[in-house]
Amino acid sequence: MAWVLLIIAGLLEVGWAIGLKYTEGFTKLVPTVLTIFAIIASMGLLGKAAQTLPIGTAYGVWVGIGAVGAAILGIVLFKEPVTPLRLVFMVMMIVSIIGMKATSGH
Repeated sequence: MAWVLLIIAGLLEVGWAIGLKYTEGFTKLVPTVLTIFAIIASMGLLGKAAQTLPIGTAYGVWVGIGAVGAAILGIVLFKEPVTPLRLVFMVMMIVSIIGMKATSGH
């Protein structure tokens, strides 16, 4: 169950990271409220998952999901650059997330 909570927390991290762009410096009410909700929910679920999982693993996976997800959505939603090297590093982060899970002992 901790892994499910951690994955949801990571996806919420993607949501709040992308939400920051839509808040326009926290000047737009609805995106700001949704972003703050996603931050609180993401942190809460990370904390719950960390009760069972090693903190280094939980935090590393959470950050990795957020970073890769935000990078992918940045490309899709905001037309951020796609370069071969950027894609290589994103794949490396995904491999790292899988490695953290595989070696966590949980």
